[in-house]
Amino acid sequence: MLAAIIVVFVIGYLTIVLEHPLNLDKTVPALLMGASCWALLAIGFNNGWLSAIGHHGDAFTVAGDHDHGGGHDAFTQALIHHLGKTAEILIFLIGAMTIVEIIDLHRGFEILKGAVNTKSKKRLLWIIGILAFILSAIIDNLTATIVLVTLLRKIIGDKKERIWYASMVVIAANAGGAWSPIGDVTTTMLWIGKQVTTSGLVKWLVLPSLVCFIVPFVVAMFKKEFQGNIKVNSDSDEDAEKLLSSRTMLYLGLGMIVFVPFFKTMTHLPPYIGMMFSLGVVWLVSEYIHPEEDFSEERKHLYSPHVALSRIEMSSILFFLGILMAVAAIETVVVDGVGALRYAAEGLTNAIPNQDVVVMLLGVGSAIIDNVPLVAASMGMYDMAIYPPDSKLWHFIAYAAGTGGSMLIIGSAAGVAAMGMEKIDFIWYLKKITWLAAIGFLAGGLVFLGMYSIWGA
Repeated sequence: MLAAIIVVFVIGYLTIVLEHPLNLDKTVPALLMGASCWALLAIGFNNGWLSAIGHHGDAFTVAGDHDHGGGHDAFTQALIHHLGKTAEILIFLIGAMTIVEIIDLHRGFEILKGAVNTKSKKRLLWIIGILAFILSAIIDNLTATIVLVTLLRKIIGDKKERIWYASMVVIAANAGGAWSPIGDVTTTMLWIGKQVTTSGLVKWLVLPSLVCFIVPFVVAMFKKEFQGNIKVNSDSDEDAEKLLSSRTMLYLGLGMIVFVPFFKTMTHLPPYIGMMFSLGVVWLVSEYIHPEEDFSEERKHLYSPHVALSRIEMSSILFFLGILMAVAAIETVVVDGVGALRYAAEGLTNAIPNQDVVVMLLGVGSAIIDNVPLVAASMGMYDMAIYPPDSKLWHFIAYAAGTGGSMLIIGSAAGVAAMGMEKIDFIWYLKKITWLAAIGFLAGGLVFLGMYSIWGA
């Protein structure tokens, strides 16, 4: 039965990776994979073929003593535990995405267009890269990529030129998201799971992430594609600039997202509670603010948060649900007295004694396979009793998984977003951009290891 679960997982994974050739939204195989893995696990458990791991790390069977954590109730509790951990991440993402959509409704991101005022290709490259690096740490790399690719469309008319900038945005956005607890789904997962803290991420990852961003951009600025001048569209959306609420909603929305880590520090509550509070504040202000001078009740619905909610990419939320629950199912299966992922980690560690090499390979793997399940798997592989919060291992995993995905266009949420918006070809990215992302990834990794060798415990 364990083999059947793994087969379903592998098939589901391959279907997700081949999303575009199959012309099938990756949410479909993710949901089917998550449900099927748990169904097979339940069948195997109920028939006594498999044992399961509880949320306290104890193995139990269907015939186990109920008073000592066995039986059907224990299995149900394990399922609820994993669903709860997944729901924390999803609620957090829904809140953040809604705030961003509310800002966009009020055309707050149009304010950023004023920062891009140059005809130099080289200067535009750095302006866009810096914006991507900073914004991704504040509003997450996926959202930052969507915002900046949209901005590039307003600036660069030639698609052949634009895809170069869009691809470099992916590198910068993934690097910027790696050092922020809200910059990438994987760092959010580690943060919510208490493997890392905000201060720990910033302390150990901001410099490696900066190097990961700067090195490819320094090399790229000497390429012919970024030489000379570009014709910048001077046409701007005058209506967008005239919105009275644009600047207020931009600063309020971004400020409330940044407030979430402080809320967690003050209250010691899970981050999704802070995001719920921030969304409530932004929603409240949006209900009463006047976007236009002659604002009428009939136009109020155009700026309603309900419209923002309808624009959320719910398929991405459901994709994360399916993939995280599938990984949780494998984590729950017992192999040789421990969870399957822990067993895999021990086998990998025995095969490759150098843990740093293992983590770097994890980063390379995140370019081939989505980094979300890889990080979810690593969270189940390593015991927090051995690797407490803010250990070198968790910081390195956050860096490797967050930045390694840049090496392929399908390796990160930011890459997939850029690929969908600009129809970037997989092979073109592999030939033109992969090597740039790879040297940044390696350079940042070496900086991280150097920092730990000097200042680490």
